[in-house]
Amino acid sequence: MIAEIIAIGSEMLTPFRQDTNSLYLTQGLNDLGVQVAFKTILGDTRAHLVAAVRIALERADIVVLSGGLGPTEDDLTRECVAEALGVELYRDPTTMAALYKRFAERKIPMSPNNEKQAEVIDGAVLLENKNGSAPGQYLDATVNGHRKIVVLLPGPPKELKALFDEAVKPKLQATLPKRFLARKQLKMAMIPESTVDARTAPIYTKFTDVDTTILAGRGEIQLHFVSAAATMETAQARVDAVASLVEEEMGDDIFSSNGESLEEIVLLMMEMQGQTLAVAESCTGGLIGERLTAVVNSSRSFAGGVIVYSNEQKTRLCGVPADVLEKHGAVSEEVARALAEGVRERCGSSLGLSVTGIAGPTGMDGADAGKPVGMVYIGLADDEDTQVKQYNISGDRDRVRLWASQYALELLRRRLM
Repeated sequence: MIAEIIAIGSEMLTPFRQDTNSLYLTQGLNDLGVQVAFKTILGDTRAHLVAAVRIALERADIVVLSGGLGPTEDDLTRECVAEALGVELYRDPTTMAALYKRFAERKIPMSPNNEKQAEVIDGAVLLENKNGSAPGQYLDATVNGHRKIVVLLPGPPKELKALFDEAVKPKLQATLPKRFLARKQLKMAMIPESTVDARTAPIYTKFTDVDTTILAGRGEIQLHFVSAAATMETAQARVDAVASLVEEEMGDDIFSSNGESLEEIVLLMMEMQGQTLAVAESCTGGLIGERLTAVVNSSRSFAGGVIVYSNEQKTRLCGVPADVLEKHGAVSEEVARALAEGVRERCGSSLGLSVTGIAGPTGMDGADAGKPVGMVYIGLADDEDTQVKQYNISGDRDRVRLWASQYALELLRRRLM
């Protein structure tokens, strides 16, 4: 069975509000073995909403709508769903009485438009809303010879979550065939999405009962595998099977198979090896240190670091010779090497990691004049030698800084391996 979620509200089509209800509903439906195939966000326009419901009824077994159950003119969900189904609305006297009682208890006169919250789609079961005035509705109907379940939920998250958990999930559990969804996620850093797909598509396309999704962003590629089956064991076996073959193909390019971040993996590897790390950051401005210290117990392996933004601080805090800075510039292999070695020595750590580069939006003067925006050098020192890598990162300032931190952590992971 597949589901479609329709989030209703013109405010979610502006830059200022975001639909978060669908994330919660997706997790709840997945817990029941129902896969969400479509998500739609609509404004408060009658024609658009009727059309969207009709389309959803054609392509999904379960349609869950959130929002548009209030008392105002633009709250149209009940009317539009009824029109799409070709049925009538009626006013439920019990709900009407509850509305008047609710307002009376608050000593607030109830305006007539609140009565529309008592309108019920013919054939629907009302779902009591303990946190608000508008009840939810649940329909289990036959549309064009096919069974369809349609659920109407209020938009406020507190109301929606309680209604879904307390009323909708038990109904779905009682009527749907038992299905279980298993998931597996593999993560890779600093490798092109096209490369990952070229190497893994011949594997995952053979598993027709496993849905595979490739996500790219923030210097990371994620492969998501999802399978549904009558038992969790069967579903898990299928995603594990495809993931195992992909892991065999991608080898050391994969840094996580259980959802961990790159910084979590690096810290775990250092702790297992008894290593400690110090960082000297220039263009990243402390981003690497921030990422590492966001991980619980990072102090077991992360000794600390310095932000050496100016040339003077590179010399004072990490011992970079002034003549090296003058001759080669701050953005150079020589300075990255000296920073990594200097911070390692001063912090007494087993590893020293450095980043120096041009984050933009403009270039630099002096010995760095003419070097392009996005040029980054990363140094990594241990007690045997120092490795320096040059990268050219495209994009704006934020992207250069983020990708530089990702390249640095991936370089460190590769060294620890």
